[in-house]
Amino acid sequence: MSTNVSGKLWGGRFSQPMNQLVADMNASLPFDRRMARQDIVGSMAHATMLGRQDIISAEDRDAIIAGLGRVLAEIEDGTFVFDNQDEDIHMAVEKRLTALIGAPAGRLHTARSRNDQVALDVRLWMREALALTSMRLLDAAEAALNVGDRYPDAIMPGYTHTQRGQPVLVAHHLHAWATMLLRDVSRLGDVYTRVNVSPLGGAAMAGATWPIDPDYTAELLGMPALCANSMDAIGDRDHVIETLAALSIISMHLSRIAEELVLWTTAEYGFAELGDAFTTGSSIMPQKKNADIAELMRGKTGRVYGALVSILTITKALPLTYNKDNQEDKEGMFDAFDTILMLLQVLPPMLDTLVFFPETLAKAAIGGFSLATDIADQIAKRGLPFREAHEISGRLVARCIREGRTLESLSAAEWAEVSSVFADSPPDVTLLGSVSARNVPGGTAPNRVADAYAASRAKIVSERERVAALLATETELHARLDAVLAR
Repeated sequence: MSTNVSGKLWGGRFSQPMNQLVADMNASLPFDRRMARQDIVGSMAHATMLGRQDIISAEDRDAIIAGLGRVLAEIEDGTFVFDNQDEDIHMAVEKRLTALIGAPAGRLHTARSRNDQVALDVRLWMREALALTSMRLLDAAEAALNVGDRYPDAIMPGYTHTQRGQPVLVAHHLHAWATMLLRDVSRLGDVYTRVNVSPLGGAAMAGATWPIDPDYTAELLGMPALCANSMDAIGDRDHVIETLAALSIISMHLSRIAEELVLWTTAEYGFAELGDAFTTGSSIMPQKKNADIAELMRGKTGRVYGALVSILTITKALPLTYNKDNQEDKEGMFDAFDTILMLLQVLPPMLDTLVFFPETLAKAAIGGFSLATDIADQIAKRGLPFREAHEISGRLVARCIREGRTLESLSAAEWAEVSSVFADSPPDVTLLGSVSARNVPGGTAPNRVADAYAASRAKIVSERERVAALLATETELHARLDAVLAR
């Protein structure tokens, strides 16, 4: 009988040990060890199914599950010794299991390949990460609404082309933030459905030859569906790509929020101020109070986008099914989740410190002739075609600029000169009149904003219930593990 000189669990065919440089390059254990719990959960479910199908004995099944519980306990209490020679978390767990229980450990891998094993681990890990991210998005959306609730009457300029456009309620602007974040929650929910599919049974890529019951394994893992094709189960990375695309959109939304926080807290705008705990100073300029945390939130978008571009590039020319390139799918994904979860943890308490200056906002809201559209609308409502009304309002703005005046300074007689429609009464050129006039669904009228807040808060409640149920799936799996450990 030949000796396994490679030292690897897969080394029976090899006659030379792996070059150490190659071993270091080949190893994924330094980053995939974070999937240890998912790997053990999946192996416990697989062993349970093997025993149920009489593929392994009940004694071997129990020894394997108990041994896996001991491995997990060692990992969680920090006594497990990770060795990069084990390549990945799957090999590390199996090697330690073998040391603990001996021969029965060798039966765990029956009817399973590392290919469908790692595919399962990634999906289980992503499933929990998606639910956690969704919950933090809900926290951030609620924080934005809470800020808006503190300023129900404050009016600020809305912008197009970074130029003052029309007045809006501060609460309306903050609701736009919440709406973006709630859309992200919905998007992650769609992704979750496609992530939560079991690839077990795909084996190496053609399917298993043993009389397994993959539906039962999926049921144990809380997965409602199986991958429809064994080759696709192994080669598919759409769920990683789709997830990173969703995380990139979240990052983009956070960056847009951060950009506005940076602008609003400058002396040039003077709209708002962030608490000292979420700002930094200068090493040389004592007066500085910098929105560095918001700037970092904006800057970290690049690393999330980079993870998406990386996986798209990795997979663009991969033939079916598994290739070692696929190993590069995890580090970027882990980092993207870590980045987004960190930002979403920081954003709510940072928003809690946000203070607006209503008088400054009101002055800016009425400046720059932001009520010109209201004037055009009022002219049109009194009988003239809107295009003609638009031209009249535009000429009026040009006149006021030449004369150094504002629209509010015009007398009733001067309004009558602007257009005969104002002969009997001048237009309402007030901030409150402007926002109140926009009484349409989704508009900035106070009653519409109040309705929008109520609807969004109700959505947050319902989404929390949905996401909590998803997280309960993970808790149930963990409870099952705890029961095993208590044997």
